[in-house]
Amino acid sequence: MRTIADLSGLAVPTVSRALNDAPDIGAGTKQLVRRIADEIGYIPNRAGVRLRTGRTNVIALVLSTEQEIMNHTARLITSISGALQGSPFHLIVSPFLGEQDLMKPIRYLVETRSADALIFNMIEPEDRRVAYLMERGFPFATHGRTIWSDRHAYWDFDNDAFARIAVTRLAERGRRHMLLIAPPQHQNYAKLMVAGARAEAAARGGTMLVADTVTSDSESAPIRAFVARALAEEPRIDGIICGSPTAAMASVAALEGAGRRMAHDIDVVAKEAIPFLTLFRDSMLVIDEDVRAAGEFLARAAMKAVREPDAPPMQGLEIPTGESFTSA
Repeated sequence: MRTIADLSGLAVPTVSRALNDAPDIGAGTKQLVRRIADEIGYIPNRAGVRLRTGRTNVIALVLSTEQEIMNHTARLITSISGALQGSPFHLIVSPFLGEQDLMKPIRYLVETRSADALIFNMIEPEDRRVAYLMERGFPFATHGRTIWSDRHAYWDFDNDAFARIAVTRLAERGRRHMLLIAPPQHQNYAKLMVAGARAEAAARGGTMLVADTVTSDSESAPIRAFVARALAEEPRIDGIICGSPTAAMASVAALEGAGRRMAHDIDVVAKEAIPFLTLFRDSMLVIDEDVRAAGEFLARAAMKAVREPDAPPMQGLEIPTGESFTSA
């Protein structure tokens, strides 16, 4: 830091505060200090930073390793990492197996002080992780909402609105008997999706069957088998709503295997984070979810929770509209 101070003409304390992204240091000064730091290869000693400040300058993203193959994990990691660039914070990804207790990685990170803030998903209405972190005053941001969302940082996609738009588009195509393959029902966004789909279908005089033995997080083979069975038992099904790309592709394989034709006998609606489904079938009806915006927001929310623990938490909600509805 003394070398950077000599090269920049600034005082050592100013250099230190600029490197730590202090709010009272101007953007131009921060840019100058970081440019010089990069040029001379300056890397802070994390052990020393922790001893001096009590911080690790690490934000941990806690993710399940058992999500469906076409999920948005990679894009979420990329967008969070990009939003942290230029700040003193770095991202670590802390994976856990699906059968593990969701609390285990959270407790480890908090008790070992391995990170300054946490970001995590798969949110339940009364999420134990959120209750634990709020009780301890530990900074975090969730990808999804709880019943306590007014008290913590979050970003969410409005799955009630997604479901209502999906039902509306199917109804506009004359579809009346619909099947929903929703996320796991213990997660909050699944409850919102199911409620929205059922309410909109009822309002439009349609029926809504919700898959009960598979979810949009299931592997493709069981989803395909379920949809094939459902079509055989209830041949009136003429619209399928899917909470993931994997569920959408498995559903198409099942309906085509049953001799049904996409966009003629039956329509399929899905949401996705990475443009792909209309390449698979150009008649697929797709609603986009902006995971890049989600990651950038969650990164900023986590940093704010560390720097300003007493400030109101950052909260964001992406609401899909008819304009976001795409098909080839």
